[in-house]
Amino acid sequence: MTTHESSESGPGTRLLRERVRNVFRHLPGALAGNEERLHQMRIAARRLRVALPLLAQKAEGRRVRRAVKALRELTRTAGTSRDLDVMWSLAEERWKQAPLTPEARLLRRRLLAARGRSRRQMAEALLDLEIARLRRDLRATMARGGEVLFTVLLRVRDERDREGERIIAAFTRLGEEFDGATLHRIRIRSRRMRYTAELQDLLRNSPSEAARQWKDLQERLGDVRDHEVLSQWFARQALRMRPGQDALRAEAESLAAWFGEESRRHHRELLAARPVEIVERALAEMGQGRTEFRAGA
Repeated sequence: MTTHESSESGPGTRLLRERVRNVFRHLPGALAGNEERLHQMRIAARRLRVALPLLAQKAEGRRVRRAVKALRELTRTAGTSRDLDVMWSLAEERWKQAPLTPEARLLRRRLLAARGRSRRQMAEALLDLEIARLRRDLRATMARGGEVLFTVLLRVRDERDREGERIIAAFTRLGEEFDGATLHRIRIRSRRMRYTAELQDLLRNSPSEAARQWKDLQERLGDVRDHEVLSQWFARQALRMRPGQDALRAEAESLAAWFGEESRRHHRELLAARPVEIVERALAEMGQGRTEFRAGA
């Protein structure tokens, strides 16, 4: 592939443009508070964050680095609202299992109010982001076109090896220990690898099982995280109770304990699935150990 082809019609250029369009396609709905649009916007922004340093020419340049930072701020700003949507869904499933006590009804109203506040704050915070500068940086990056395919695949290989090694090392250090913060960091890395694998399949025009395997790991880790975060929310509610609110405190503590145990149950299921083996299979699907990307291969 020639440089001319890469900058105007190559697969890197087409994928880069597609990733950029997807972010801004969902942004208006996210600003309006639409739950599904918010979710899709975050996914699109994360995919673009992964894609930019892999696809763009001048991947270490100022515009690309600034765009990646802005996309990180975009997903982080929308994150709390999305987390509360997930927490609400999990709590509702629990509350459907038995008649609501007066204390549970009050906690339900508090969670719903927290969700509403988060959405309003998220919309205002998104408006404060420098979206116009992000668009300018992305337009300038797209104008240069994508990098040549061989270079992109080398970047993918390096990302695969670097992140794969880190994920395996983190799981190995943890063993069977439950450490929510570390597991959450592994989840973030697994999600990044999922999007890298998706990109690799599109660049090769050859589907693999890697993205599905990374998604499976990401979702298992997500179940651990989501239940733990909700457990912590109920625990904070219990700590905020005033004297005389013993029944309400007991209800909050009970829910905190239940969701905490659910988080640990999902962790046990994760361990039973042998996560390091999931990682090794996904890396093998992505070509680790093969010679296909080596110079001269």
